[in-house]
Amino acid sequence: MNIKKYATYAFLIPFVLFFTISCDTFFGESDTTAFQLVSFYDLRDRESFVQITNTGSSGLKTHVQVFDVGNDCNENNFFDNLTGNDTHIYNLRDIQTNDGSPSGIVLPSDAYGIVVITVVDSTTNFALATRDLVGNFRVLDNTGYEYRTNSLGGSLFLNLSLNGDLPEYYLNYNQEGGVLLSDVVGFTLDGTGFGTGMFPEVFSTDIVDINALIDVDIFDLNENIFSCRNVIFACTDQDNPRLEELLEDVAGANVASFEYGINEAIPHTKGGELLCPGNVIGEGIVRLRILEQNASSFAVFIGLNNGNGRGSMDSMWDPNGFAQVPPEPI
Repeated sequence: MNIKKYATYAFLIPFVLFFTISCDTFFGESDTTAFQLVSFYDLRDRESFVQITNTGSSGLKTHVQVFDVGNDCNENNFFDNLTGNDTHIYNLRDIQTNDGSPSGIVLPSDAYGIVVITVVDSTTNFALATRDLVGNFRVLDNTGYEYRTNSLGGSLFLNLSLNGDLPEYYLNYNQEGGVLLSDVVGFTLDGTGFGTGMFPEVFSTDIVDINALIDVDIFDLNENIFSCRNVIFACTDQDNPRLEELLEDVAGANVASFEYGINEAIPHTKGGELLCPGNVIGEGIVRLRILEQNASSFAVFIGLNNGNGRGSMDSMWDPNGFAQVPPEPI
């Protein structure tokens, strides 16, 4: 095991079952104020909106970064201003600043990836610890379903297990409501956090140096374990010119992607790679164990949909000593 950096993003979604505060991870809750917000967007036959609110009474300045996975995860950015108790919605198809001016960013019609918004000093543009932002994002598919959840509330969160075990997280899934398809999207980011004299530049483009190697297992409802393969989460698709270099550099996996499907029962919405090829369990829990984290922050959203009018998006969750988790295999 070689966990090069130990800070991990994680977040709470109110309707995750059996969740209590963990004793071995510090959480950045996505439904409370933060100085930095991270969201998912997708314009591939979809529309995407990121909403932010300044909960403070004073105005603030933000640095907005947009990463496009399909364009080698290239980044565009601009600064924006919010007055006190102000709310603004960014339409990723037509990104405008809070005063209605063009942002200077025009994304490809099929862009998808990450939006990072950080509070900065109005004069120096250094990142501030002011925790006044809350936000959420919506992804509306042309077939009628919608993904909606709180944006990830950012900070540098320590991810060290007290008993020395590998850091691990879980995703619940099922086929209720005719669920057929899935979108498991992962965020690997460097430069998250704040500090005196630090410019708020979050990084995700250099996939060879910013990634996470994950061991994947699936548990059915009877707590039977099914071993899957190791995968790499990085801000990349299969056409990235550095993909082969990444796979050579990170030993232990032969696939890397920003997004995955769960298994053969609930494959990826866009026909992408699967976390667990050959597995057909339609309801259970996915366990993600971090084998090597070459990023300051790592988080995962899971979207489920029926390819028609029903969809939902939740977060990964962290086990603790009070909640029952699946046992280790014998």
